[in-house]
Amino acid sequence: MKQQRTLIVLTVAVITAGIAAYGVSRAIQRMPVRQVEIGTVPVVVAAESIPVGARLTDKQLRVVAWPARNPVPGAFSDVKAVVNRGVIATLAENEPVTSYKVAGPEAGAGLPPVIPAGMRAISVRVNDVVGVAGFVMPGTRVDVIVSVANPGDIAKEPMARTVVSNVLVLTAGTRYDRRDPNNAQPQPTSVVTLAVFPDDGERIALATTQGQLSLALRNPTDVDPTKTPGIRLTTLMRGPGAQAEIEQRENRPVAVRRPIIQQVVAPPPVVPAVYRVETIRAAKRAEEIVH
Repeated sequence: MKQQRTLIVLTVAVITAGIAAYGVSRAIQRMPVRQVEIGTVPVVVAAESIPVGARLTDKQLRVVAWPARNPVPGAFSDVKAVVNRGVIATLAENEPVTSYKVAGPEAGAGLPPVIPAGMRAISVRVNDVVGVAGFVMPGTRVDVIVSVANPGDIAKEPMARTVVSNVLVLTAGTRYDRRDPNNAQPQPTSVVTLAVFPDDGERIALATTQGQLSLALRNPTDVDPTKTPGIRLTTLMRGPGAQAEIEQRENRPVAVRRPIIQQVVAPPPVVPAVYRVETIRAAKRAEEIVH
């Protein structure tokens, strides 16, 4: 009897709770939707993905309402202020167009506005080996290594060394950006354009005429300069410990051999021989010297 009463009470409680929940849900659905007005400002965004070096047109841009409490630094509010400017950084679809990603009004489009201030663009011819099998692409960083058959010094043996390190790749062939940033497939090309300082450009230009260039691909997070003394053919063939042995020998003081001066000693004077003769005369004994 007691169990039946408990079961009846629980059943009534569950039914009552279900009816109450249904009533609250219906009441919430009938409540009018309240719209909170948020202050906005017009911002120019990219209507499509735009690669580096492209000249912007009005068809590639549109204006959207952007929350005023979250302003975008360097953003534009009018499409006319951006049209015909060159893109210096890839723009994704619906990304705000800012002054940090487009060139100045008179800079034009193409490669020139992409070159950082104070630097120069220099192109080097590559192949599948020099270009790291096509993995040297725009945005990557490389070391430039030159191999010279006759360095012109005293040793006059083949030598290789890094002439410029941590160089930014501007273009691979005629492309300013990767075809697909999420795709790691190689891009075969015959020419690579690098962004270098003027003095580094002189080193690369001289190295191009005197030897064979190679590009060493770097990790983008590795920004330390490459400092190596280079390697000669003799050191290469003698093994890993040969370089330390050569450096130790070069730093060791050199002994200078001086000519030995022999002193000429005059011979001693010749002394004539002296003979002593003992004579006995009668009872007298005497000595006489005979030369």
